[in-house]
Amino acid sequence: MANKKAKNKSAFTLKDVRNTVKSVNKFILDTTEEVLDATLERTEDWQLVGEKAIQGGIKVAAKQQDLVFDALEALKKQIKKGKKRAVAITK
Repeated sequence: MANKKAKNKSAFTLKDVRNTVKSVNKFILDTTEEVLDATLERTEDWQLVGEKAIQGGIKVAAKQQDLVFDALEALKKQIKKGKKRAVAITK
């Protein structure tokens, strides 16, 4: 008789363990899905931020390039003017 009670208790305990494992597993899967969804949303946000930063960087680089070419053009004009003056003085 004690053996029957022990079997019933262990069968009941096994059923409880199975239910507990199932609910823990469901909780873990739901939590993992929520974490992945949040991660994907944040990644998308940061991709947009990165894209804007790159576009801004490209605009700044283009402006700097224009400034460099403008400075070189001004230098070229000064060199030509200086050459004309040097030639005029040496004649």
